[in-house]
Amino acid sequence: MELNTFNQFLAAAVKNGASDVHFKVGSSPALRVNGQLLPVKVPALAPEDTLRIAKHILSSNRHQGSLEDLQDIDTSYALEGVGRFRANLHRAKGTVGAVMRSIPFSVPDFQKLGMPKVLEKISQEERGLVLVTGVTGSGKSSTLAAIVNYINHHYRKHVLTIEDPIEFLHEDKFSRVTQREIGPDTPTFHQGLRAALRQDPDVILVGEMRDPETIEVAMRSAETGHLVLSTVHTTDCYRTIGRIISVFPPEAQNNVRMRLAENLKATISQRLLPHASGKGRVVAAEVMVSTMSVVEFIKDADRTHELKDYLDKNHDILGTQSFDYHLAQLMRQKQITMEVAREAATNPSDFERALSFE
Repeated sequence: MELNTFNQFLAAAVKNGASDVHFKVGSSPALRVNGQLLPVKVPALAPEDTLRIAKHILSSNRHQGSLEDLQDIDTSYALEGVGRFRANLHRAKGTVGAVMRSIPFSVPDFQKLGMPKVLEKISQEERGLVLVTGVTGSGKSSTLAAIVNYINHHYRKHVLTIEDPIEFLHEDKFSRVTQREIGPDTPTFHQGLRAALRQDPDVILVGEMRDPETIEVAMRSAETGHLVLSTVHTTDCYRTIGRIISVFPPEAQNNVRMRLAENLKATISQRLLPHASGKGRVVAAEVMVSTMSVVEFIKDADRTHELKDYLDKNHDILGTQSFDYHLAQLMRQKQITMEVAREAATNPSDFERALSFE
C-alpha cells in the first residue's frame, strides 16, 4: 500500500463513520463501523505494506525508535483536513501491524455526546477525583475531553493533561491547557503526575490510573486541592470502587477505601450501544455523584453494593442514574430498541421496573 493510498483510505474511513482502522499482514484492511469490524474489498496487505505504514507514522512525529526493536508503540497521526488518529503499532508473528482510532479535530461537548446535564455540575468541582469508566472503545476519552472543554470555556484555570498518546487537541480559551504525552514529554503516568504538582495546575487529567503509584499520587493530588480526572477500565461505579481498592496490598486497602470515600466526587460509567436507526451509536451512562450516603456506602465494604439502588432512587434530586434507568429513558426516546436495551441491562428485572417507572 502506497502512502497516498494509505491516507486516502483513512480519509474514506472517517467519511464512512469508522471508529477504527486495522492494517494486518495477509488480510485486507478492515473498518470498525457501529461496533462491527468489516473487511474492505481490496488486496491483502504484504509485509512491506505495513512496514511502510509504520515507518511513515513514526517519521511524522517524535517517536524515532527503530522498527527492528518495535514490539508495541502507542502514538498519534494527523492527516490535514481529515482528522487525527491514535495509532498502535505492534508485532504479530514477526510482522508489523497497525490499528488506528479516529479522533475528530473538533473537541466534543456534552450535548453532542448525549451525556446527562449533571456532567456540567460535575465539571464545576474545585477539588477531588472524577472517574470516567468503561470498556475499551466506550468513549471514555471523548467524555474526558468534553469535561476539559467545558472547564476551558467557563473558567480561568490551568488544566494539565498527561495522555498516552495525546488525543483531542485543546486550544486555550478561558483556561490555559497544557498537554503532555507519555514518551516524548514524560516517561510514565506516575512520573508525569508527580511533576504536575510542581506546575501550578488547578485541574489534572491523567489518561489512566493503572497502578498503585499513579492512584496514590492522584488521590494525594485530590486531597491537596486539585480536581483530578482519570479513567478506569470497569463497567459500573460498584466495580470501580472494588478495582481501585484491590490494586493495593490487603494491609493498605482499608486506608485506601477511607481516602477514596472522602475524595471521589463522581463516577461516569458508560457503554456505546447501536442506535435504533442502525446508524451510529448511543451512550448509555451510569452517573454517581458523591453525597453523605455515597461516602458511607464506600466506607462500609458490606454496603458498597447498595450504590446501584441508591442511584435510581435519588435521580430526580441529584441527577444520578444507573444504567438500567438510562436504558429505559433511551428506549422511550426511541434511540435504542427493546432488544438492545434488554441485552445491555445490568439486571433485566430492574430494567423492566425502570421501564414502567414514570
